Amino acid sequence: MSSAIGFGALNLDKIYTVDKIPKEDEEGFVIDLKLFPGGSAANTIVGLSRLGIETAYIGKVGSDEEGRILLNDLKQEGVSTDFVIRAEGRSGTAMIFVDVKGNRAILVDPGVNDTINYSEIDVDSAKKYRLIHLTSFICKNGLDSLNSQKRIVEEFEVVSFDPGMPYAERGLGDIEKILKNTTIFLPSRQEIEMLFSENYKAAAELCIQMGVEIVVVKLGSEGCWIKSNDKELALKPLSTKVVDTTGAGDAFNAGFLYGYLKGKDIEECGRLGNFVAAKCIERYGAREGLPRKVD
Repeated sequence: MSSAIGFGALNLDKIYTVDKIPKEDEEGFVIDLKLFPGGSAANTIVGLSRLGIETAYIGKVGSDEEGRILLNDLKQEGVSTDFVIRAEGRSGTAMIFVDVKGNRAILVDPGVNDTINYSEIDVDSAKKYRLIHLTSFICKNGLDSLNSQKRIVEEFEVVSFDPGMPYAERGLGDIEKILKNTTIFLPSRQEIEMLFSENYKAAAELCIQMGVEIVVVKLGSEGCWIKSNDKELALKPLSTKVVDTTGAGDAFNAGFLYGYLKGKDIEECGRLGNFVAAKCIERYGAREGLPRKVD
């Protein structure tokens, strides 16, 4: 069965095109502003939905216009919102600054994202989806959502996990329970090296020893490196014109997981990940470039 449910933050991305990303005590100026629904796991789930996978989402939105936009967008993308919790409060937003070279910096206001209690999730119904894909919460407003992720991974046969910098910065201890129940681990090089204080290849071996079946290290402009129990390989990225790198890792996840759900081997999964990521960065925003078919 080709189906997946995401569990992570829901943010309305406010993307500012700027002349440069200012450092401390520097100034720059805004060239343009665009609004896009986002959230790392949500971007990946939308990518899977566009490729024909049955999808749903576990998240939380506030009682505001941002929440209405986020919900409507998921519905329009064919993602079930039956598991999205509506609450009083502020929906999550992300201010994303992108310079003319495609580099970016992000400031996140998590809002109600961090407040998902396990009792609010209809876990029995969610388990009809074959794969659950997890990404990080900021945890500024508490650990409810992280703790709920630690519990829910025990209920699924296939778990994919992209820790993002928020969880990498928290350290291995806070996410070890998730990692030990993870089937496919999808960190960036910086994230896995931060978590294990090892180079990414040694860190991946430690993940395999913990029970992870597939480790996929995203190397940005260098492509990806994949390790399983019996195979290890590196794949170069596709050549493309970079407009905006926002959501590139999420798009890669969508392509890789699509391949996995379709029974492809890990090399083909990696090529699909590179393809979807390449299409993503040709357009502004995390979702505008996500394809509706793969070659």
